[in-house]
Formats: sequence, C-alpha cells, structure tokens
Amino acid sequence: MNTVLITGASAGFGLETAKLFLSKGWRVVAGMRSPREDLLPASDRLEIVKLDVTDPDSIKAAVEQAGPIDVLVNNAGIGWMNAVEGTPMKTMRSLFETNLFGPVAMMQAVLPQMRERRAGVIVNVSSSVTLKPLPLLSAYTASKAALNALTEVSALELSAFDIRVRIVLPGRAPTTGFGDAARARIQQQGGFPEPYMPVVKAAFDGWAQESEAEVTQAADVAEAVWQAATDVASPLRIPAGADAVALSG
Repeated sequence: MNTVLITGASAGFGLETAKLFLSKGWRVVAGMRSPREDLLPASDRLEIVKLDVTDPDSIKAAVEQAGPIDVLVNNAGIGWMNAVEGTPMKTMRSLFETNLFGPVAMMQAVLPQMRERRAGVIVNVSSSVTLKPLPLLSAYTASKAALNALTEVSALELSAFDIRVRIVLPGRAPTTGFGDAARARIQQQGGFPEPYMPVVKAAFDGWAQESEAEVTQAADVAEAVWQAATDVASPLRIPAGADAVALSG
C-alpha cells in the first residue's frame, strides 16, 4: 500500500487532497499544526500527525511516525497581501519560513529514505501568481517563485535517484479560507499604508470584475496533485483550476 504525507491537511487544498488519496486506497498521513480527528472520514489507512513545517523537532517526529513515505505533498503555506513598503520584515521572513524553508526541510527529512529506495515523488504546491505579476502580492509571489526555482533544480538533481519532483500551480480559490486568513493577517499588522490606498482600490476593483466561473476549486488542486503523484509522464508544472490553466496557456 502506498503512503502519502500531506502537510497543511486541515483545510482547503490539503484536506481535499487527503480525502482524494484516501478514496483511492492509499495510506494517508495527514499533517496538521492543530490535529483534528473529525475532518476526514474514519479509516484504518488514515493517520493524523501533529506537524508544523517551521519546527524541526515537529518535522522529525512526524516523519518518524509516518514510516516509509512514497509521496510527499508540500501543501502547507500562508498568504499575504500588501505593498513592499507595507510588508514588515518579520512578515517577509515568516512567509519564506513557511512557504519555502518549510518545504525544503520536509524534503530533506524524506529524501534519505527515498534515495535509498530509489523511488518516491515530491509535489510542491505553489501558486499561479508566479505566472503573472499582480499588485500587492510581491512578498507572497517571491516566496512561491523561490519554491518553483528550487523545485525545478531539485528535479534535475533527484532524477539520478529515480525520484520525481513536480510543481502544482493553483489559481484563485475563493471557496477556501486561505484568502480570508491572509486578510486577517493584514489587519492584525496595521492594514495597507495610506498612500497606497488608490493602488489597493484599483486592485480590488479589478479582482471583483473577474469571472467567478474561472476560479480554482480545492478538488482541482487535489486532482492535479494526484496526477503529479501517479503519472510518471506528468509535466514538471501542473496548473490547477480554470484560471491557472488560462494563465499557463
């Protein structure tokens, strides 16, 4: 039985991905910062582990508890929206700690066992914001663009050990709580700088006019992760969601 370890599995893309892999008969190790037993259907193939990707001790304990891992899905991430001038350096570091350094630490934790077996897949969940520059998303985009670059180079390195590495690029997903969490984080840290309010208004007005039909659903991302994990012919970059597909085309 194949085993997948998914970070950030308590909500949104990670939760939907865990549900999909469970439905396909896989053993699922669902990593959550605050573990909850009620989020996923009960199964003897499900193990919920406490996992904070910014905590080395948490990573070590979770990987040991998981045992042999066939697929690692680096899904955990945090969002942010503000101008460069309005982004505190503490926030910038926090974005990179979770969105880049967390996936790197997870990769380093599982690669020895994958390399020894000469088998395994790593799927890094990035974002379609890396495909088109958008105002107020500079810091978040930078963290995800760095993840893309790291994934592309590591794919070259790890092919020598028959380990596949893929990037999933979700689009805008208003049905998940990701955007709401990002907005709450902005308000907690003082909101947007006053001189930038015309830029903020123009950006929000533009997003409000976008077609709600062309957005990303959590199921789109789960299916893209499944493709990355199971299809040896899958491309390095896999857009997920109608808007992401349109941007990548």
